[in-house]
Amino acid sequence: MNPNDRPSLDLGGSLDPLGVAPGTNAAGSSGGDIPAAGAGGDTPAAGGENAVEYSTGTTTVGLVAHDGVVLATDRRASLGGRFVSNKNVVKVEQVHPTAAVTIAGSVGAAQAYLKQLRAEADLYENRRGRRMSMEALSTVGSAILRGLPVSPLLGGVDPAHDDGDGVEPHLYQLDGAGGRIEESAFAATGSGMTVATGALEREYDPEGDVESAVPTAVDAVLAASERDTASGNGVVVARVTADGVETELRDATGALMNGAAGGVR
Repeated sequence: MNPNDRPSLDLGGSLDPLGVAPGTNAAGSSGGDIPAAGAGGDTPAAGGENAVEYSTGTTTVGLVAHDGVVLATDRRASLGGRFVSNKNVVKVEQVHPTAAVTIAGSVGAAQAYLKQLRAEADLYENRRGRRMSMEALSTVGSAILRGLPVSPLLGGVDPAHDDGDGVEPHLYQLDGAGGRIEESAFAATGSGMTVATGALEREYDPEGDVESAVPTAVDAVLAASERDTASGNGVVVARVTADGVETELRDATGALMNGAAGGVR
């Protein structure tokens, strides 16, 4: 797919100042299509006659641990933060055997982006007989994101270079201008990012492992959900390790729910 041949967006409007794109995002962690929020796509397409602009938001966070990366998001899809269109969305997608992406942005653009990034990773592995490194995946991910109203976090692990034991975790912030920033500790995106960042600053342990980072990620999303009207209805948590990507669902109190989505690829 030529990066210049972008599909038309299903949901219209312009990006809001916090980097949260119009429309809503919802991703199935096992690789399925993203269900469109807004109950049938009542929002006119961008640039259409008499188009109504909706800005929306979410809360996504990522934390780096010594043995992997933890990604977490809320579960609410809304129209402009004024109407909750879905309470059960999953906004974390596996795109690589040991990497996943969180999405805040336009649903149509997010669908196209995730499918293309996953295809690029699979094609590389099939052609070369080895997995794409996180450096390469983030470079490709930022390039194909250019011009799209999507604000993702990309988290994953590479095999350690020294003795082959252990992993090298990586967390990247990507933006629609093609930017790529690697974070050494944590990051947050979406309309709830300011509250979530405060919680991460307070609780993050740079020496912690994936399991100890999970409560911190959950607390950050729940804190944002208390103040941000576009975030809420529980938490999705993904553990990204050398074994793959495991996703679980938690309720609005942070308690583990049955029927966790995703699994090890």
